[in-house]
Amino acid sequence: MEPQPPAPETLPTPTVPSAEAPSKPFKLHRRFDRTGRLLGDPAMERLSKARVVVFGLGGVGSYAAEGIVRSGVGHLTLVDFDTVCVTNANRQLHATVKTVGKPKAELMAQRCKEINPDADVRPLREFYRDELADQLLAPGSYDYVVDAIDNVKAKLHLLHRCVSLGIPVVSSMGAAGRLDPTAIRVEDLCETHMDPFAKDIRKLLKRKYGVNTDRPTGITAVYSIETRRQPLSLRYDADDGFSCVCPNDNDFHTCERRTQIDGSVAFVTSVFGMNAAGVVVRRLSVGR
Repeated sequence: MEPQPPAPETLPTPTVPSAEAPSKPFKLHRRFDRTGRLLGDPAMERLSKARVVVFGLGGVGSYAAEGIVRSGVGHLTLVDFDTVCVTNANRQLHATVKTVGKPKAELMAQRCKEINPDADVRPLREFYRDELADQLLAPGSYDYVVDAIDNVKAKLHLLHRCVSLGIPVVSSMGAAGRLDPTAIRVEDLCETHMDPFAKDIRKLLKRKYGVNTDRPTGITAVYSIETRRQPLSLRYDADDGFSCVCPNDNDFHTCERRTQIDGSVAFVTSVFGMNAAGVVVRRLSVGR
């Protein structure tokens, strides 16, 4: 019998400890020996107590979550409303022939628990949106946010909320349509160049939420300076054009509602995700 993924939680508001309960002295587990020898015991203890949330568990977010849990972060919340589609298999960690149709948040939580059974990992099968913002991202609930959302409306609201609440956030810009992982950069959103998606995010954050994106925003962006490639038609598109094969429809973000379906590859989306994980781990390890 296959192990069952943990049951998803239903929108609890994350609790913020009012006082630290007495605990045993920190002792690094051997599974983190190599990371510990790079960062040291004090940094590993900080990571073990850190609380991180990842919004979006696709080709970028799944790798970000894995990089974070493999680095010793002790508390991780994984938010994604979607289920695995066969077209995810080329770039998403949880996508295999056995997982098609299963919830991404639950699958990724199970994977993270198999990496570190001592970690507190919570899957939330939800789509981030305005009316759930207070529950999914309560003030003081997390030390860092990873934004791997590809829905523009949701992304804008999430980034504005992080800025408003003063929660550190690292945000993935456009990973699709790229083939060169060496062209990926990490800068404040105001410093992003040659990425049309990042340009739109800057413009819309300023127009819709009044965020001054001409100066440092506090939003760390992972982006690519490679020119975005247009998607190619495939032979099976010949009769009817693109046809969505996702196992479950939803009211939030579907293939059928997109203006175009871009190509993407694992050796680019994974590097986006691991760069995001690197930002989180490096900054939390020094107490920032």
